[in-house]
Amino acid sequence: MKRIAIGLYVAATAALMIWGYYQAIYVAPANELGQGYIYHIFYYHVPSAMVAFLFFTISLAGSIGYLSWRHSQPERALAADAWALSGAEVGVVFCTVVLLTGPIWARRAWGIWWTWDPRLTTTLILWLIYMSYLLLRRFAAGPQMQTLAAVLNIFGAIDVPIVYMSNRWWSGAHPGPVFGGGPDSGMHQSMLGPFKWNILAWLAWGLLILALRYQAERGNQKIAAEQAQAALEA
Repeated sequence: MKRIAIGLYVAATAALMIWGYYQAIYVAPANELGQGYIYHIFYYHVPSAMVAFLFFTISLAGSIGYLSWRHSQPERALAADAWALSGAEVGVVFCTVVLLTGPIWARRAWGIWWTWDPRLTTTLILWLIYMSYLLLRRFAAGPQMQTLAAVLNIFGAIDVPIVYMSNRWWSGAHPGPVFGGGPDSGMHQSMLGPFKWNILAWLAWGLLILALRYQAERGNQKIAAEQAQAALEA
């Protein structure tokens, strides 16, 4: 029954991604504000940013849980730590997509690949912090590694609302907020449907990868515990 449910979810995710692609390329308006075909990257860039924020938030919750339970409930703390690591990894994937698709659009719209705009700069800082977190998890060892990583994760998560608010707090080249940015903000109805479908598609894909990565990490934790027990008995 579990395999059937997983299979159905994978099939639904694949269908959503195909439908999202169709919506973004063939249903969405062909030339928004004179930008030409390159503007269609919006349907991947913005949903990826939104989903990245979600997974960094999941990672933050996992790190807080680990710090809260590491002494009182070790098994629950390990599960929380697995969520923290998995959320960070998937979040970094989506954040990387944001940092790659943004300059592709900027090259056509601004004539340059990169500028030290507040939104771009804070997003890059966010990516660097979480890459540092993943490198710490990969190469550091010892009983304090998970605690240090959790603290770094919490520090990195502070940048998420800064990234979100950056184009409200500071002026820059980056376009203003699409939603809630003022009287001229918003999205035309013809764009809204494809945009929502792509949010749903990339969220479904991200949740699938998150679940798979979480299960793999829990397996790694069990193997590490068995190896530690065997070393004590030897």
